[in-house]
Amino acid sequence: MKSSTGRPRGGGGGPESPAEQHQGHDAAPADVGAAGQLSYEDPWYDALASGWGELDGTGAPAAVPPPRATDATAQAADVYLEVRRGVAFQEVRSRYRRFVVPGLVIFFGWYVAYVVTAQTAPGLMARPVAGAVNVAMLAGLGQFLTTFLLTWAYARHARLRRDRIALELRWDTQELTRGLEGGER
Repeated sequence: MKSSTGRPRGGGGGPESPAEQHQGHDAAPADVGAAGQLSYEDPWYDALASGWGELDGTGAPAAVPPPRATDATAQAADVYLEVRRGVAFQEVRSRYRRFVVPGLVIFFGWYVAYVVTAQTAPGLMARPVAGAVNVAMLAGLGQFLTTFLLTWAYARHARLRRDRIALELRWDTQELTRGLEGGER
């Protein structure tokens, strides 16, 4: 099959195969390794650097050991568990939930009421308010308005009631993990 440029398409191997379209550039030279296998000199291929794809002495893929949990990692995990159990963290979560749950219920209820009313009372939604503007258009614009209003209220609530405590909690956590292996940057 030919493409729109008149060149054959598909099933490579011919003179128009993708490997030969790179004029003046040779493919990466292949060497025969000690085990009689081809190895390609590709500086961008680093799968072997990560341990994946290497062969053990029998020719089978070598098993990649799982990462070890170091003592410092265990200590850092203990720090985060301690912080999570702390009063400050629980207070931040509680303040978050006290805003988000009622906000979600009210907004979702408003959205469902809009959709259900549009389906069950099309006469009400088609009632003109001013010129070509009807109740459905005002309710739809009200959806956008409440979305922006809820976003503004959430950002204000976070700024005034949670951010300072969360920042102090983050700072304390970083101080506790500083000095642990892997805790410094």
